[in-house]
Amino acid sequence: MVLDILKGFIIGICASAPIGPIAILVIQKTLSKGHRAGFITGLGASCVDTTFSLIALSALAIAQNFIDDHKELILVCGGVLVAVIGWFMLMSDPFRKLKSENSGSFSARDFMQSLAMGFSNPGAILAIFALFAFFGIGPDDESDSWRALPVIIAVFAGTVVYWFCITAVLEHFRKRIRMRTILWINRTTGLIVILIGLALLGEGLYRVIFLGIPLN
Repeated sequence: MVLDILKGFIIGICASAPIGPIAILVIQKTLSKGHRAGFITGLGASCVDTTFSLIALSALAIAQNFIDDHKELILVCGGVLVAVIGWFMLMSDPFRKLKSENSGSFSARDFMQSLAMGFSNPGAILAIFALFAFFGIGPDDESDSWRALPVIIAVFAGTVVYWFCITAVLEHFRKRIRMRTILWINRTTGLIVILIGLALLGEGLYRVIFLGIPLN
């Protein structure tokens, strides 16, 4: 059981490490608003990964069937949502945030943006499934809820530790970055997130229009 808890902690770190739209969002929040805002944004990603881990341990087959049956709809809706979030990132004013939120404050909006972006990405849950399979942890091994709970907690702890360390490092460099540089980082990260959203949307539309798969 101790080994499974350690594996869960490592899974949490591995699930958070890849550079994707959530990581870009965390970077943008940290550089424009400070460590606490970035960390709260990361906590949103932690909740998403923990939820996906819970699904992986309890309802793997059901979740896979749902994704297969509704993949096109998830791609289209998720792509639009990610692109919209990227647009707001692109058009936001980090100078205003730095002046009005200089103390490193945060809002529920930071957390909710991360949640929305995480749940709109079908690739994230597939990555969690792959990690659990790689480390040899599955529903057959954790059929009892009391045995699965420590693993889920360990996954959450791994993601929290990762995001806390990353945002702390970014906060250190933030103090050395000029405001004009933060503006361009804001715009660049927003543009990248928009492109990711358009790519998801494009894949969904391609499957519907050219492959003839119904949008359901």
